[in-house]
Amino acid sequence: MADERQRQQFAEVVLPHLDAALSLARWLTGSLADGEDVVQEACIRALAGIGTLRDGSPRAWVLTIVRNTAFSWLRKNRPKALVVTDDDSVFEAADLASMDRGATQNPEALLIAKADADLLNSAIAALPLNFKEILVLREIDGLSYREIAEVVSLPIGTVMSRLSRARKLLIVTIGRSRNEAQGAA
Repeated sequence: MADERQRQQFAEVVLPHLDAALSLARWLTGSLADGEDVVQEACIRALAGIGTLRDGSPRAWVLTIVRNTAFSWLRKNRPKALVVTDDDSVFEAADLASMDRGATQNPEALLIAKADADLLNSAIAALPLNFKEILVLREIDGLSYREIAEVVSLPIGTVMSRLSRARKLLIVTIGRSRNEAQGAA
């Protein structure tokens, strides 16, 4: 059972990073519900290990726990041959918020923006896991290269090259999708 000092440290170190933790877990598992399960398990692990936190980025520490928990969860709950699809309900709130901000835009512009967002989300979801996690940590969660290297236990150079390859794969995938859409029209 956690003592009061551990609870306080947990509140200061872990709770501020729950949004980033859920974002990473959702992208790694491919669904909001599974991501929530992973974050819950990661929080239990973080509370148990809060005394091991030393110097460094608390955010990177939390996301490392989430990443490791997600991979453990995937090994336990998903066969390796299973293709994960994205949970579209995650994007509904963001779409509504962006529509509220763009209320002065015309319906055609909103439709194009939604289609672009859907295409990007699908392209990210289709990335191999080792590229997807790096891209999500950098572009969605906003971690520095050093923090990403700490989270995934890789050298910074490897992080940078994987991020570059992930971006190139996204460009190719989006370009191919757009070409296919134009060919079908």
